[in-house]
Amino acid sequence: MIALARFQVEGYVRSLRVLHPVIVVALVMVLVLFQGPGGPERVKLSVGTFGDVAAFMFPIWAWTARALLDTQPDEQRALSATAARHRWTPTWAGLIAAYAVNLFLGVIVLAIPVFQGLEAGAPGRAILAGCTLSVPVALAGTLLGAWTSRAFIPDPGVSLLALLGGVTAVLLLGLGRLSFLSVPMIEWLRVAHDGPGRFVADFPGLVLHLALWSAVVCAAYVFVARLRH
Repeated sequence: MIALARFQVEGYVRSLRVLHPVIVVALVMVLVLFQGPGGPERVKLSVGTFGDVAAFMFPIWAWTARALLDTQPDEQRALSATAARHRWTPTWAGLIAAYAVNLFLGVIVLAIPVFQGLEAGAPGRAILAGCTLSVPVALAGTLLGAWTSRAFIPDPGVSLLALLGGVTAVLLLGLGRLSFLSVPMIEWLRVAHDGPGRFVADFPGLVLHLALWSAVVCAAYVFVARLRH
């Protein structure tokens, strides 16, 4: 499984598709994140940046996962499935590969908020929580992107619309009474901007919500993928 995941990551890098999210992340870092928080509330603003980064990166992580899973040609995917010992190995390998790339992108984009938080004097627990938040959010984005990959939606145009629709649905569900069915984006943005104390206090609940959502979505994804194979 690890060898197959590494093979998919290498193919994604060699195809230069990895440059697409890297360029977007670099532009955000240069145009937005370099303008560090200032003023009397710079500590509060620096912690809020972690919530902003997670919210912005969520659709980027979904897009990256979809692109990575679509890099492998159909014939090569069929050969990989045939060579694998278990029929669910390619499914897990693809998810691992996409998640690993998304975590790498997260490390890149979080470098500036961490530095700004330390410079502003933000509490270490708040900075740690801000960095850790991106781990489950990246997983949720990876799973959303996987559902819109070519293995599930062969038409590229429909796949892209499904990706945009999924991200929009996650945002809209989070605004209403069915927010428990969605990724808690609105909630983590609110608590992150309420200050370090509120962010740290509510952080375990956010992670639990994200973990439960990801577990359900991942189980459904693996089940459907096994049926399609």
